[in-house]
Amino acid sequence: MAQINPYIHFNGNAEEAFTFYKSVFGGEFAMVMRFKDMTNPDFPTPETEANKIMHIALPIGKHNILMGSDTPEALGVHNLNETRSKISISAETKEEADKIYNGLSADGHIEMPIADSPWGSYFGMFRDKFGIEWMVDFDPKYNGQTE
Repeated sequence: MAQINPYIHFNGNAEEAFTFYKSVFGGEFAMVMRFKDMTNPDFPTPETEANKIMHIALPIGKHNILMGSDTPEALGVHNLNETRSKISISAETKEEADKIYNGLSADGHIEMPIADSPWGSYFGMFRDKFGIEWMVDFDPKYNGQTE
């Protein structure tokens, strides 16, 4: 079965963001590659970008990987407030949902506080301090639990 793994871009702070995500989710990075690691005489890396992240991967749970990179300066700065896609996380327990929600939303902007929703799950939405939008959900019907 195919998997979906989110890939998010940053304006030069991918390492800081992924270090933050690692502090919430735990685990170890599966890969950290910097632009300087891929130097090529035909495509020199500007000194200002050498230490920026070309690719970073953080396994989350058993089958998911959160990936990202810094956007090269040559491509311009992207407006994080115009990025309206969200990363949806389905927690295995209500406690795990609270931990993830509270951890990732720290210093961010709450769009919907985590609480019991009208559709029966425990749900919340926010934009983290890096501008990335998240939805955290725990649905006891899909996890074989009752509240």
